[in-house]
Amino acid sequence: MAKRTIQQDAVQERDFFADVMDVVRRIPRGRVTSYGAIAKYLGAARSARIVGYCMNNSAAAKPKVPAHRVVNSAGLLTGKHHFGTGDEMQRLLEKEGVKVKKDQVVDFPKRFWDPAVELRL
Repeated sequence: MAKRTIQQDAVQERDFFADVMDVVRRIPRGRVTSYGAIAKYLGAARSARIVGYCMNNSAAAKPKVPAHRVVNSAGLLTGKHHFGTGDEMQRLLEKEGVKVKKDQVVDFPKRFWDPAVELRL
């Protein structure tokens, strides 16, 4: 994320979609995060659903966005229907070494990547 210079008394312009995409691009292979963790990191803790909408539209983003690494707060693959076939999201995660059982990330706490910790400003 590019740092922005903010003038005193100025309204800060923000592209939430671009900020979400930037955070998701930073999730390391073999790790996952949640919609809510991204929203909280971006200062919009109650906007997990909007992060989900961003992920729904991420296929067209350039550079590519690894949206398969974003799951719900329990580690469930709730966005899997946006990946074409029913098992594509799981396949992509497993290709990176993330085990999935019954649409849930195995060892979710161990695999969880928290942007608030990993991307300290």
